[in-house]
Amino acid sequence: MKEQRKAQPKEVNQKFGLSIINLNSAAIDVGSTMMMISYSDRQGKQFLLEIDAYTEDLTQLADTLKSAGVTKVAMEATGPYWQALFSILEKKNVEVTLINPKHFKNTDAQKTDVIDSQWLHQLHAHGLLRPSHIATEEFRELRSYIHERGVFQQMKSDTLNRIQKTLTVMNIKYQHLISDIEGVIGMQILNKIADGITNPETILDGLDIEKLKASREDLVKSLTGFYHIKDIRTLRLNLEAYNFYKKQMKQYEAYIEESLQSMLPLDENGQKPEIKPKTSYVRKNQYSINIKEYLKKITGIDLTAIVGLEEKLLLEIISVTGLNINKWPTEGHFTSWLNLAARPKISGGKILGYQKRFTNNLATQAFRLGAQSLWNSKSTLGHLYRRLSAQKGSKKAIKAVARRLATIFYIMLKNKVEFDPERLKTDTEKQRQRQINRLRKEASKLGLMVTSV
Repeated sequence: MKEQRKAQPKEVNQKFGLSIINLNSAAIDVGSTMMMISYSDRQGKQFLLEIDAYTEDLTQLADTLKSAGVTKVAMEATGPYWQALFSILEKKNVEVTLINPKHFKNTDAQKTDVIDSQWLHQLHAHGLLRPSHIATEEFRELRSYIHERGVFQQMKSDTLNRIQKTLTVMNIKYQHLISDIEGVIGMQILNKIADGITNPETILDGLDIEKLKASREDLVKSLTGFYHIKDIRTLRLNLEAYNFYKKQMKQYEAYIEESLQSMLPLDENGQKPEIKPKTSYVRKNQYSINIKEYLKKITGIDLTAIVGLEEKLLLEIISVTGLNINKWPTEGHFTSWLNLAARPKISGGKILGYQKRFTNNLATQAFRLGAQSLWNSKSTLGHLYRRLSAQKGSKKAIKAVARRLATIFYIMLKNKVEFDPERLKTDTEKQRQRQINRLRKEASKLGLMVTSV
């Protein structure tokens, strides 16, 4: 029997104890109507302060913390109540650490606002709190416009569904004969019906229906229905709502372009580059501004060259991450922040499984959408998606490819290098060689030989 090795203890010069890292610090438990603050002044004395959440009180709080010498503040909030206080402290040049409530636990005591603020203060003083990523003000503004445009886009889509339901109640079927009811001819027909025109021949008069695949006879049949006054009124009001939401989307696009204009770098003459208008055909829900050219001028590289990441997704990603990608030391840190990296549960030196994490990160959703769009792509990443989908399922394939896209995005933005699809082919060639070796091994077991043609 093999003799068991006896482990010998080794003396280490290490003393346990938590040192104070953030001396002049504070912690705020944020609420909708009340704030509980625990802070330390320059002499190291600790104070508790309870204030209301009005703007005047928040401004006074920032002045109080500055006069006490506080330079770092930790905040915990489960809603949007932190944003106003964050902006005020940011303007006062106070370093703010926003805390995810899932990343810390309270002490073994009755949960109160006082205990929460004191416990946060203690953890922050010892440097044990992990800050959430908050982009700068200009990117937060851009993200707000993108979000609101998406809200109106969803409302427009819901209204279009109600319009189609109304047409179905009227037994009008033309929406099934044309490719897009939001097209020019589709909306012209809707406007005529909403104006009270009920004769199918009159509805089609003056329309360029020769561009449609459906014949005039089929269109007349599809427009023959029950034109009740209640349905026409419903259709008219829904159409007005649809046009309103579409107008609001255009207005937010103007705000988005204004934000992108402010981010453009100056040339050697101190002038901002001129961005040409978008000349390609604008499909429904797409941006009518030249997002691709804006991103290229702002970042210095063409991120749209990444297969799977179109300009709309890239705009959403940058509105969350910002351009300072150095906040994440490596691409591993970046993908972990996106919840795209695997987190194994290890016990006894063995992997027992993997943690399942969920996130509402807009950038993560954009990378996953980009990965999902590659299911029919002939690119290297498209082959990777189909192979992983066949082996492990579509969910794991989407996450794996999204992680690859995030890594490419990180490297390009950090190192200012252009996208090189040839570098991805190396992995494909290695995978092909492994398949050949595996086939040869299986064939040799059966007394056969595999030869290349």
